[in-house]
Amino acid sequence: MLVLSRNLGEAISIGDDIVVHILEVNGTHVKFGIDAPKDVKVHRAEVYQRIVKHQGPATHPVPVPNL
Repeated sequence: MLVLSRNLGEAISIGDDIVVHILEVNGTHVKFGIDAPKDVKVHRAEVYQRIVKHQGPATHPVPVPNL
């Protein structure tokens, strides 16, 4: 796992097409925005886990993060 520190207004690039923007920091909560191509699916981890649970892992070959 790569661990990065960012300040409000900064961003993180993932590959050539994905940028994560730090929008707000409030105590222990961080709000961020994700710019990604429309064909890249972006889900919160708990939502992704429900999708995998209902559709099965065969349609999702990437590991499911543990919460």
